[in-house]
Amino acid sequence: MEYTAPQTTKDAVAILAQAKGSAHVLAGGSDLLVRMKGGFIEPDLVVDIKRIKNLHQIKHNANSIMIGAAVSCAQMGANKRLKKAWPGVVEAANLIGSDQIQGRCTIAGNLCNASPAADSVPALIAAGARVKIAGPKGRRTLAAEKVAVAPGKTCLRKGEIVEYIELPKRVARSADAYLRFIPRTEMDIAVVSAGVNLTLDRKGVITKARVALGAVAPTALLVKAAAKAIIGSSLDEQALEKLALACSAACRPIDDKRGTVEYRTEVAAVLAQRAAKIAYSRAGGK
Repeated sequence: MEYTAPQTTKDAVAILAQAKGSAHVLAGGSDLLVRMKGGFIEPDLVVDIKRIKNLHQIKHNANSIMIGAAVSCAQMGANKRLKKAWPGVVEAANLIGSDQIQGRCTIAGNLCNASPAADSVPALIAAGARVKIAGPKGRRTLAAEKVAVAPGKTCLRKGEIVEYIELPKRVARSADAYLRFIPRTEMDIAVVSAGVNLTLDRKGVITKARVALGAVAPTALLVKAAAKAIIGSSLDEQALEKLALACSAACRPIDDKRGTVEYRTEVAAVLAQRAAKIAYSRAGGK
């Protein structure tokens, strides 16, 4: 196995584009190294992007927040402006692993690992996050929900890497929230998860919404019907019931030792309702 640590995105892209055999990007390594140690993959090349300085930055711009692909989840948790603007995204990121893992793991790596149960992904989808990708043919931008196409598989082409995760500027009277259900109290993967992002008018009526679910389908889901169910409401009981029904209808989970199809479908509805209530309260709703 060959290991390399380029210092620029341009060099990383060039190395990956020219690579022969199996090439993998190492951002934090909390997924990649475990898979290597377990014998699930045997890379011919590992490209470590931790030495690319600009990928370690969280940039607060006029219209967005840019999170570099090498920014650790611990860095995100320590960034007060980011936590204030997108508490749900930071909550999701800070649920990944232990304190030690938090110092290494990244949301870009979590996204590209393409696990249906990835914590940060439903939160990013609910936030309307966009993914900035660099490759041999230039740069392109994708919605977060478009990156994973199947368990363990992304749409990234040969030579491409994620440079940044872009979160939109937080507008007034809006907020997000993320919740998951796990069998243990901590350090486990989601059986079901839900992210909700809401915008309210001055009367507390929801004008915009995004609802995402994790671990209930081959990839995390943006549930447009669930958002439509609560737009125009003040998140009353009728709206919450419609939200729950829409989330249950969207679920396509599997049966395994962590939960049955029926169980996951029911829990998804409950978590979406709870996350919506938290986001609504954070946005100033009463």
